[in-house]
Amino acid sequence: TRTMPQFLTAIILLAILIFVIYALQFFNLYVQALLSGAHVSLTSLIFMKLRKVNPGTIVNCRIMAKKAGLDLDTDLLEAHYLARGSVPRVVEALIAASKAGIDLSFNKATAIDLAGRDVLSAVQTSVNPKVIDCPEQDKGKVTIDAIAKDGIQVKAKARVTVRTNIERLVGGATEETIIARVGEGIVTTIGSSQTHKDVLENPDRISKIVLDKGLDAGTAFEILSID
Repeated sequence: TRTMPQFLTAIILLAILIFVIYALQFFNLYVQALLSGAHVSLTSLIFMKLRKVNPGTIVNCRIMAKKAGLDLDTDLLEAHYLARGSVPRVVEALIAASKAGIDLSFNKATAIDLAGRDVLSAVQTSVNPKVIDCPEQDKGKVTIDAIAKDGIQVKAKARVTVRTNIERLVGGATEETIIARVGEGIVTTIGSSQTHKDVLENPDRISKIVLDKGLDAGTAFEILSID
């Protein structure tokens, strides 16, 4: 009769010992989060591991956000991780957007990320516009060729300055669409010119006509200029 309680006690002690040993591997993360003001309970860290979530990724991202003045819920970060999203990329994008005064919610950032778009790059391009070559030089085509009404062929190149439109990023057309539309606009404008001299003497006319066409409609970008 004494053997059974002793056996149960031994089992309980063994279970506690196993739990303590298992929990110790998360102790450093727990202390790190606590000292950084981004508290995550030890229990949460253990359950993250059981749910096949990398606790280190979640804790580091939460600390990074907290230091930048953002309080991101651990459950939301876990949910995005489980959805196979890039938690670090989303957090970096949210921090960059916050510093730049761009209105970007966590849900919007995760939607962009899960749609396969680089959300951090999108925020950076929204702040610092980038230049797209038209035509794309790495595609082997050097110029856009068109014939004016006098039968003379004009070879043109364009540099399109664009800024990301965050609101249209999910479902919006990509850079390829911008390049194709600008190329088509250039060809149309040159083709409608009475002589090739009109184009050569006033190349800004092409830029103005192409810009007036609203070629960025339905794309993930806003065209700022065409040179």
